[in-house]
Amino acid sequence: MGNLNKALETMEAFVGLPAASSRIMEYPSWGFSGADFLNSVIRFDIPQSGASPQLFLTALLKKIKEVEKALGRDGKVVFNADGSRLYSDRTIDIDILFYGSTRIETDILTVPHPLIKERDFVMEPLADVATKKLKNTFPLYFQI
Repeated sequence: MGNLNKALETMEAFVGLPAASSRIMEYPSWGFSGADFLNSVIRFDIPQSGASPQLFLTALLKKIKEVEKALGRDGKVVFNADGSRLYSDRTIDIDILFYGSTRIETDILTVPHPLIKERDFVMEPLADVATKKLKNTFPLYFQI
């Protein structure tokens, strides 16, 4: 749970205080046999700035990767011979789930996150925080 708190503190310094967060929930590992995951979804409400969402989210993704590395995550992605991704235990995993209704698909970033619907460990905590709407903001959701 310490890495979840450290990740949140670092993200707060970059995007501000969260508007809402789910409970921390424990789920079986996904995509491999390993230790259970601790998961939470965090919602930040970002004022509309007129800046390019793609530029903002790309810069944010870079910051996320720095946070993950600082918390001990090895950033290597490993694939099977058939091209499917191999998953394994990791100290922290921070994903950008949504940024308002923005859709982005680049080589390094896809928003909304493409595997949300396949993952109960995302859908259940997301349901915890996704109900409140605020005017003139873009909700930015992270899964930590």
